[in-house]
Amino acid sequence: MTRLLKRYKEEVRPALNEKFGYANPMLIPSLKKIVISMGLAEATKDKNALQDCFRELTQLSGQKPIFTRTKKAISNFKSRLDQIIGLKVTLRRERMFDFLDRFCNIVAPRIKDFRGFSVKGDGRGSYSLGLDDQQVFPEINLDEVKRTQGMNITFVTSAKIDEECVELLRMLGLPFKTQGK
Repeated sequence: MTRLLKRYKEEVRPALNEKFGYANPMLIPSLKKIVISMGLAEATKDKNALQDCFRELTQLSGQKPIFTRTKKAISNFKSRLDQIIGLKVTLRRERMFDFLDRFCNIVAPRIKDFRGFSVKGDGRGSYSLGLDDQQVFPEINLDEVKRTQGMNITFVTSAKIDEECVELLRMLGLPFKTQGK
């Protein structure tokens, strides 16, 4: 069992139950999955960019990503039907908790001018954030990076409201901005 999963079971669940007063222990929010996605606009022009991003996303997530493709052709965006436009990977169970532990303790402090993530959720109990640069991850060799590539990270929880979701992620170690400042 990973140390973050152990902490969730022993400390976070009882603290959430005490704070929100759930009638049933099955109502206590839990982290379901983490989805990491990259949009690759330059992949239509440069096929090596696609392979570089594929390799980097594989390194930082620990599993093989899938390609996302266009569902229809849009001439204004110069996209064709079934063209590769991005990558995504879904982490669950132990890999999810390992990634969250590394993200909170190693990656977040390495972000330039970082003061904490926004407290605003999506309204349905999940939380998304965006990174401008993949080079903050220690798994990526900086000598091999040819271009900076941003990514979106979505934390999907079983919480019904944003307040429960943010409190769960805060107790798991995700650094949020303080309300008073």
